[in-house]
Amino acid sequence: MPTPCHILVEGNPVIIYASRNGTPNKVLPILNRFIEKFWQEREVSGENRDTPGCLVAQIVVRFGYEICEDDFSNLRVNVTYDPYVEYLYWVSSAHHVSVWVPEASYRSNPSLGLKGCRELVKELQ
Repeated sequence: MPTPCHILVEGNPVIIYASRNGTPNKVLPILNRFIEKFWQEREVSGENRDTPGCLVAQIVVRFGYEICEDDFSNLRVNVTYDPYVEYLYWVSSAHHVSVWVPEASYRSNPSLGLKGCRELVKELQ
């Protein structure tokens, strides 16, 4: 069964959407490994200009290969929230990924974004 999700990056208004494979047990190992490598590369290069934009672009490209399973119609970028996602992943500028679950308020008004969601308990991640 498909599990759609969003990936959000602090400092960037773009919303990444994947229409399947969005469960935390699938996404977190891939995303956390990628985020760790991304920040290491940024620190080594000393490049800090437009980090949120660079991070979104690299998530779409690199993460897309692992989560899309060779069907990139599963992945898209927009500036609006989808009311049917099951999880939202927030990538903070502090190098941390948190997982959010939509509540009824989000379902009825997705433009609330994370304000209409509850954060999963960190021990469950």
